[in-house]
Amino acid sequence: MALRLVVHFDVRADVLPSLPGQEATAAAGGGAGVLETAQESLRVLNIERNGNIIYTYKDNKGNAVFGLYDCQTRQNEGPTTQSRTASNLSPFCSASGWLGLLHLYTFEKDMQAVSCSVNSERTLLAASFIQYTKEGVRNELQPGSKCLTLLVEIHPVNNVKVLKAVESCIWVQFLYPHVESHLLQNHLLLISEEKYIDRFHIQITREDGNRVVIRNSSHLLRDRIAEDFIWAQWDMSEQRVYYIELEKSKSVLKCIQFWADESFNLMFEMPLDISLSGLGFKFVNFGYDYYQDQEKLCSQPSLCIFTNHTGSLCVCYSPKCDSWKEITYSVFYLHKGYRKTFTAASGSADSHVTKGITFLNLGCLVAVYFPGHFLHLLNIQHPDLICHSLFLTGNNKMAAVLPPGPWQSLPGSLILDCSSGKVYRAALDQSYLMWLLWNTRLDCEKMAALHCVLSCGRDPGFQEDQIVQWICEHVSGCHSFDLIQEFLIASSYWSVYPEMSDVDMLLPYSSVLTWKGEIPGITLVTEELPLPLMKVYSLKGYWAKLNSNLEYIKYTKPHLHYHNSVVRREWHNLVSEEKTGKRRSTTYVKNILDNAIKVISNMETRTLEPKLIPLLQEEDRHQRLLMGLMVSELRDHLLRHLQGVEKKKIEQMVLDYISKLLNLIWCMLETSWRKHSVHPWVFHLNNHGSAADFEVFHLMTRILDAANSLCCPLPPGFHSLHMILGVHCLPLYNLLHYIDNGVLLLTETAVRRLMKDLDNSEKNEKLKFGIIVRLPPLIGQKVCRLWDHPMSSNSISRNHVAQLLKNYRKEPRHSMIGKSSFPVEFLPLNYFIETLTGLESSHQALCDFEGHDNVDAEFVEEAALKHTTVLLGL
Repeated sequence: MALRLVVHFDVRADVLPSLPGQEATAAAGGGAGVLETAQESLRVLNIERNGNIIYTYKDNKGNAVFGLYDCQTRQNEGPTTQSRTASNLSPFCSASGWLGLLHLYTFEKDMQAVSCSVNSERTLLAASFIQYTKEGVRNELQPGSKCLTLLVEIHPVNNVKVLKAVESCIWVQFLYPHVESHLLQNHLLLISEEKYIDRFHIQITREDGNRVVIRNSSHLLRDRIAEDFIWAQWDMSEQRVYYIELEKSKSVLKCIQFWADESFNLMFEMPLDISLSGLGFKFVNFGYDYYQDQEKLCSQPSLCIFTNHTGSLCVCYSPKCDSWKEITYSVFYLHKGYRKTFTAASGSADSHVTKGITFLNLGCLVAVYFPGHFLHLLNIQHPDLICHSLFLTGNNKMAAVLPPGPWQSLPGSLILDCSSGKVYRAALDQSYLMWLLWNTRLDCEKMAALHCVLSCGRDPGFQEDQIVQWICEHVSGCHSFDLIQEFLIASSYWSVYPEMSDVDMLLPYSSVLTWKGEIPGITLVTEELPLPLMKVYSLKGYWAKLNSNLEYIKYTKPHLHYHNSVVRREWHNLVSEEKTGKRRSTTYVKNILDNAIKVISNMETRTLEPKLIPLLQEEDRHQRLLMGLMVSELRDHLLRHLQGVEKKKIEQMVLDYISKLLNLIWCMLETSWRKHSVHPWVFHLNNHGSAADFEVFHLMTRILDAANSLCCPLPPGFHSLHMILGVHCLPLYNLLHYIDNGVLLLTETAVRRLMKDLDNSEKNEKLKFGIIVRLPPLIGQKVCRLWDHPMSSNSISRNHVAQLLKNYRKEPRHSMIGKSSFPVEFLPLNYFIETLTGLESSHQALCDFEGHDNVDAEFVEEAALKHTTVLLGL
């Protein structure tokens, strides 16, 4: 399955064993009846902000009992003080009559609970009820009322106040401005089917130590929060209510934020181009209505809103569907300024559809689930390209993604299965995603699965080595994108994302900028949206990030994602200047190389296991320049746009990001090296390459191509290893062709080894000659001295003469012809020898050749005569 569900809470397993009186009743022989009664009526009513779960059940007398389960302590909890006194009770309720048993409250009436909420200190409880007969017909609790809403003191006085006695259903919800607080005022929301939301102000006072009493019970102050709306959703985690009003036949989405200082604000309003025809009055996440007709709900439009800490705001909408042959659903990415409407085939025409679409919040993903038909994992942080979202069509695994339902999607990737009373924590199933990577043939699924796996890489069970192994074996398996580029960019992005989510807009997420391919089974239409009108301008927390996203859309052209174009240009300038002998400021170049030293040092501290391939040990000045330039440019880019973040933190993040890039390349080489069991003697050139050597060489060539396209650095030593493998694996013609086209780079380390390890056979002479004539002058002069060969001697003499004559000025000299080693009748050569000898003695030119005192006029004379003899065929 693409989703992995872990049971977070099970109302039967976690609550039934601790029901009060169960053991004593069982000992008396009546335990089975009590347990059966409780089990049939036990259900979850509400989940509070702090994670506490409120449940209800009927005892053996038919009384309505409310309990609370603390998911942190994994225990059923009672009020703050467990001793309670039965006094001043209303006709509808009583104290439990027991001491120390862990449930909140018992109502001595056979009433069906609609909603329940408890304040953060567990001193006040609000509940609303509807009473049903066994035949399912409503009975009135009192004339003119079908729903009764009560406010109860449960610590410990048990005074009860009737808040509402009306025909319509009421839902209740205490506000939790702080997870843990000791407030002298509580606030309670009442949400009515009559299309209004009220907030009650409940002032409390403490008496006799711990007793909590409602101080203003005779007259509770209240505010009208919203009215005349047709849909509302509660966000328990962030204490917000979203609702939709109809204004001039248009649906307008609004949001109320409740703050810690007891104030509230209308945060934004946004017109939505959706049809809500056929939608009965509907609440989302105010507790589950167990008495609604679920089949009717499935045929109604479905609507829910998801946010996360990065400032994303998504409205997920599925219209009323008359035919299930084709499913349409839309996602309004309000933080991106557009809407995407998807159309998917549901499967075979005769397939039976029992439930509609379900939207699930998975943090940076939204899951669109159509049971037994498809699962669509939508990337809400980077929704620009459809290939970054994973669309899986119906099969046996897909049909069992979720239990039968119905479900509620809660913050924190929680899912409430209302029928079973279980709360699941949902996460991506990495083992399934890795299976999909290995087995799918579609590039779009490879792309999406790769991003899904990397996005949940913080999972302790995640093994990035598995992805590296897959890439090494499928490096040529993608035709629509470069797999190595995509892996390098995406993995490096997710490696620093947990440290600073603000890099979302600043670092590249993917190497793919456009996608022209189709996704089988689904079509997509994208429309631009008017941006939400923010009402409050002193924004903080989530709202500041959402506003930042909106400002980014309005004013940023082009996008702020970092790219290496500046680095590429400056790097080419530095390299070409070195070739032509020009020099930049010593301080400037030193700072760049110091940046590279920091990266390498950072890599060495992060490398825990010993490596087979000895990288980072070579100077490789060009790669160090590129590395240092990338540090400088990326650091400046982040400092420019991340206001208020410490410079030291940004610099460390830059080092981590570039270190991750280099380490990924190293890991790919190590994985391929181990897989093909390449032997250490590959570093010596006196052996022929094997098929295993060629596999590693091919991977290195693909890595080099990806790195060149991205203009990202390679670990120092990469080019030398690549060159050595090339000599092993390629025929001479192909080898020289690779060198001429820049695929193989002639490093001093690799060429020195080539001159040292290879003998002077005819084949090797051709190879060495082909290498030397392609070397840069500075390296060529050093390497020639390692090869004992006439061609090398000729090259040394030519370079030596060129150096001596570079600044030659004609001056009168005494004849030195007699000092020649043997008489030469060719006077121009005698004069030339005399000139060179004079230059050597007067200017001490030999110091430029690193102590090689065998380069003198006599050596040049002999080399010149020998070369002339060869040319004349003598």
